[in-house]
Amino acid sequence: MLSRVAERVYWAARYLERIENTVRLIGVYDKLMFDLPRSVGIGWYNLITINSAEEAFNERYKIQDERNVVKFLIGDESNFCSVISSLKFARENLRTSRDVVPAESWEMINELNLFVVENLQQGINRSQRFNFLDVVIKSCQQIQGLLIGTMSRDFVWYFMKLGRNIERADMTTRILDAGVRAQLQVIDEADAINSQQIIWGNVLRSLDADQCYRRSVRSSVKSRLVAQYIIEDESFPRTITHCISAMSESLERLPNNQAVIKNLSKIQKSLTKSADYSDLGLPMKDFINEVQLDIAAVHSRIAQNWFINQ
Repeated sequence: MLSRVAERVYWAARYLERIENTVRLIGVYDKLMFDLPRSVGIGWYNLITINSAEEAFNERYKIQDERNVVKFLIGDESNFCSVISSLKFARENLRTSRDVVPAESWEMINELNLFVVENLQQGINRSQRFNFLDVVIKSCQQIQGLLIGTMSRDFVWYFMKLGRNIERADMTTRILDAGVRAQLQVIDEADAINSQQIIWGNVLRSLDADQCYRRSVRSSVKSRLVAQYIIEDESFPRTITHCISAMSESLERLPNNQAVIKNLSKIQKSLTKSADYSDLGLPMKDFINEVQLDIAAVHSRIAQNWFINQ
C-alpha cells in the first residue's frame, strides 16, 4: 500500500469525524444557552478556546458573540477546522482515493457538501440551527455506516479506522472540556446542583451517550460519574478509553507498529491513574489538556511512521 494512499484515507476519516463532532460541540452550547439559568455567565467564546483557535478568530472578528463564533466554526473557510473547510478536505481526500473506497462515499460527501453550502445561513441563524446540525450529523453517520458495512478489512480500512478514532478521542476531550468550562461558570450556589445536571446531561446527549450511561452506571446524571464514564468506559464507542482501544486494534494489523503502540499504552495507563474526579475544575481542565497533547503526539508518531518517511 502506498504511503500517500494511507495518508489520504486516514485524513478523510479524520475530517469526516471532525465535521460531525464540531457540529455536536455547537449543539452542546446551543442547548446549554436555553437550559441554564441566566445567572450562569456561559459564553460562546469558550468554543473558540476549546478548539485552540483564539488567534485565528481574533484576526477575523472583533466581537466575540454567538453569531461570529458559530459562523467561524461552521462556515469560515479561513478556519481550517470549520465544518466547511473540513468538508473541502474530506472531499479532496476521498476524491483522490476513489479506487480504494466505495464509490457511494464520494457521492454522499458531495451531497453533504451541497447541503452545507446551500443552507449555511440555517446553521448560523439560531431559529433553524437545530435542523441544520441534525442533518449534518446524520449525513456523516450515513457515510460512516457505508464505510463500515462495505469495506474490506485491509490496510485501507485500518488506516481509516485509525484516523476516525484518533479524531474522535480528541473531539470527545473537547466536548468534555465544554462541560467543565460551563460548570466553572456556575457562580450561584443555589443553582449549582440543577445547573450541573443540565450541563452534564447535555454533554451526554451531545455524544448520544445518555441511554448507555444510565444502563452502565445505573445512576442519575452526576458530574463526577459522567466525566468518569466519558473518559474510562470501555464499551461505549465515543469514550476516550474505547477510542484508544480501537486505535490499538487497528495498529496491531499494521506493519512497524511498535513505537505507536507504546505511545498508546502510556496514554491508557495515565487515563485511570491521573484523572481526578473529585474536582471538575482547573485540575480536570489541565488533565484534558494533557490528554490532548498525548493524542497529538500519537498523530505525529503515526505520520512519521507511515506518511512522511515513506
